[in-house]
Amino acid sequence: MGTPDFAVSSLHAICEAGHRVVGVVTVPDRQTGRGLKLTYSPVKQYALDHQLPLQQPERLRDPQFLSVLQSWHADLFVVVAFRMLPECVWSMPPLGTFNLHASLLPQYRGAAPINWAIINGERETGVTTFLLNHHIDEGSILLQESTPITPDDDAGTLHGRLADIGSRLVVRTIQGLADGSLKPCPQPGTPTLKPAPKIFKPDCAIPWHLPGAAIVDFVRGLSPYPAATMQMLDHKSTPQQFKVYRVAFEPADNTHVGELITDRKTYQKVGVSDGYIHILSLQLSGKKRINIDEFLRGYDVTDWKIVM
Repeated sequence: MGTPDFAVSSLHAICEAGHRVVGVVTVPDRQTGRGLKLTYSPVKQYALDHQLPLQQPERLRDPQFLSVLQSWHADLFVVVAFRMLPECVWSMPPLGTFNLHASLLPQYRGAAPINWAIINGERETGVTTFLLNHHIDEGSILLQESTPITPDDDAGTLHGRLADIGSRLVVRTIQGLADGSLKPCPQPGTPTLKPAPKIFKPDCAIPWHLPGAAIVDFVRGLSPYPAATMQMLDHKSTPQQFKVYRVAFEPADNTHVGELITDRKTYQKVGVSDGYIHILSLQLSGKKRINIDEFLRGYDVTDWKIVM
């Protein structure tokens, strides 16, 4: 049961390991874009390409859907980046239902663990398989594997690496549950839990009041999706909206927060409390993503101002 590309990695690994996939469950097709074109999930595409039985229920408690699930006689349900399941679903298979989560639980429970781990400046994260219960991301742990977060990582590179590590962990979990060698372990208690809630558009505005290193982590944690955002007023005081994909920090003293400095050719930097943030890659609303030198060749930002 899954939806995005992150889930496809695990589905492919399960098939490659020789396990019999008796069915795939994903979200219904949706109309997207200006033309309201009907699109479907990457997991559905994989299922169609490999001729796997497919269900796309609107309601997970729908009697017809539950009847199909029962008819598949699955030994085990595997969930990767899907919806919260009702007990009538996750309690159905004899070996239970487990989920792959992109963090080292119990830390970063929630919808956006990859983003928040980078935003918060973590230097390590990982993946966890755990049994589902009545609470989101709180079930007993089956397996975990960690990986470092490097200074060059952003949400995109870490997403790809965790999908790969997670797919292998899913296969190991299936094998361990099947042969009885894997014993669930309750999640440990910890005095400080770091959540990973879903990220909405207002959450993406660059917090210019933070120190430079924290701003770099913020941008990395949202790149390439959903992307950090900033607003500038052009020479006519017209607001211009940008997505920002890559920045660098230059430490300095006696800076003015929000001050915009540029040589109009190769660099554009914004003053923060302890230095400058260099804007390296950005996208003006309605345009394509470009590097800062390309942007400056097309726009004179001498009199532009950062909106705080």
